[in-house]
Amino acid sequence: MSAAALANNVVTHMMENDYFSQWMGVEVLEVREGYSKIKMMIRKEMVNGFGIVHGGLAFSLADSAFAFACNNRNNLSVALDVTITFTKAVNVGDVLTAEAKEIHNGRSTGVYLITVTNQKNDHVALFKGTCFRTGKPLI
Repeated sequence: MSAAALANNVVTHMMENDYFSQWMGVEVLEVREGYSKIKMMIRKEMVNGFGIVHGGLAFSLADSAFAFACNNRNNLSVALDVTITFTKAVNVGDVLTAEAKEIHNGRSTGVYLITVTNQKNDHVALFKGTCFRTGKPLI
């Protein structure tokens, strides 16, 4: 099986079992080794008490892109450390896109940079994640 086919099969398997990403309405746009691009539309039930979208939604979208990128070689990888910087408020009706790019692919760790943008291509968050590779297959 090619690396591209494996990456797509792994992410398809992950999405079938990822009920939270399904609830968020995540759509997988592109997957390849060490990379993923996904999007979602913001709904009214995602608003916090300040009338803006809860930061956890941008974080969760970035976290899903991170998971898809770091696991798509079929090596079960878990988050070891993550940080996020919110740069712009997110509103109901916004369409967010998270793009995860691999910065480092080591034997036991990987580092990924995930940018989250809205439909105007404004950056709304920057997420950096480090994963630990368990050596176990997902599928």
